[in-house]
Amino acid sequence: MMEREKIRKATAGDVSRIAEILVFVKRLNYRAIFQNDAYSFGVLQVLPVAREYEAPELLDCLWVYDDGFVKGMIHIEGNEIKELYVDSFFQGQGIGAELMAFAKGHGAAFLWVIEQNKKAIRFYERHGFHKTDVRQYEEGTTVGLVRMERRD
Repeated sequence: MMEREKIRKATAGDVSRIAEILVFVKRLNYRAIFQNDAYSFGVLQVLPVAREYEAPELLDCLWVYDDGFVKGMIHIEGNEIKELYVDSFFQGQGIGAELMAFAKGHGAAFLWVIEQNKKAIRFYERHGFHKTDVRQYEEGTTVGLVRMERRD
């Protein structure tokens, strides 16, 4: 019997789980960087995030890692990886690597990452991306982003 694919197109039924992953991983990884509890615990709430992600134009760009239940997600638009998150409980199990391989197989060539997020930068470097000299700020903040591009 053939094993079913673990990465599949996200559906409307996935949005609450996607939102849960996004909210908790963003709080864990970004609170120390942005130092904005009003955003982390006021604005960043599961229900509003779920409502945002159920929009058909956004949902159409989302893929989930599902081996019985959703453990991670990736948001790809064109050749850009917009987001990649794995539930904190399941990090270190190869899920992010599988999502990256999927993205590269679908033509992903670049992404933006917070310069202070060293863990994410190391992860992307292990998967064939390198930092460029292109920088910008996260909208509405003084937090720097660096563009990473895939090596061919």
